[in-house]
Amino acid sequence: MYFCEPAMKKKLRIGLIGLGQRGLATLRRYAVIEDAEIVALADLSADSLERARHFLAMQGKTEVKLFQGESQWRQLCGEADVDLTYICTDWASHARMAVFAMQQGKDVALEVPAAMSVKECWQLVDTAENTHRNCTMLENCCYDTFHLGIMEMKRKGMFGEICHCEGAYIHDLRQDHGWMSYTVSDHKGNPYPTHGLGPVCQLLDINHGDKLTSLVSLSAPNKINNTLIHTLLGKTILIQFDERTPRPYSRLQTLCGTKGYAQKYPLPTIQIDGQTTLTGSAAEAYVNNQHDAETQALLQTGKELGVENLMNYVMDRRLVDCLLNGRKPDISVYDAALWSSITELSALSASRGGALVEIPDFTRGHY
Repeated sequence: MYFCEPAMKKKLRIGLIGLGQRGLATLRRYAVIEDAEIVALADLSADSLERARHFLAMQGKTEVKLFQGESQWRQLCGEADVDLTYICTDWASHARMAVFAMQQGKDVALEVPAAMSVKECWQLVDTAENTHRNCTMLENCCYDTFHLGIMEMKRKGMFGEICHCEGAYIHDLRQDHGWMSYTVSDHKGNPYPTHGLGPVCQLLDINHGDKLTSLVSLSAPNKINNTLIHTLLGKTILIQFDERTPRPYSRLQTLCGTKGYAQKYPLPTIQIDGQTTLTGSAAEAYVNNQHDAETQALLQTGKELGVENLMNYVMDRRLVDCLLNGRKPDISVYDAALWSSITELSALSASRGGALVEIPDFTRGHY
């Protein structure tokens, strides 16, 4: 397990690759984070670069470096004044860009999934270990306010032993003909597992005392996938993917313990044996009251700043704080590799009619 010393800088200097919808949203988010600064931008499109440059100029940041073209992102990774390479490109390019950036001595943050194959997942782990650089995945669902409250309740032992969890990405995108729809159209399993799996793995201490060992996966028509995962300690996880039916948006966020139960979708629900049974807004309020002091402070600051999305703000703020103060990011390269590996492994199982598939231990026994 690797760990980087603090940068010993007052500001984290970021090179942002990819200025599509997510990249431009990142520009807006980081405009309110005072101890982080975007110093370089790379994109295929000159128009996208100009829009981004104009936005930063309106914020008083006029010294940003621009890199436009098919391979100019590589030059950005080599810039001496970039501490963190932040990758917001299409899924297929995430791993190779992250590997190259780490080889240039940069820490890396990349959008989900971090990789599209088990081979790429191992490349991320091997490179991070060899270069001693941080490589974290930007899984914002791990900073959902409900999840953060549930995590604190779990630390307090309020659920007893957690036996089973469920997560999902259920989102009706039938009318969406963007890049995501084309990317997943030929996938046989779950092409987008990390929104559901990331929070679940944190609840079950995966890579921190337990590990994922095997899965079975089945896909129905219209790209619906159900993947059932087993852990070394005997826990079970259900992960679902569905973007082609009218089902309401859901990430499930379900936890079953020996003393309690929690679920966010479709209706927030909390049940603690002999103490509390709540649903709807009452359940959400109860969970939000469980946040630790640091999380409460971050959420309050985000509200005062009027940020677009609180869980993105907490994710960004936590990442900057960790890298500037020499702490490991919340989501390690081992987490990024493991969660992303389900993309290929679920497809492998589904293509074999639900055959059992083993899941690699990317920590090499240090879980």
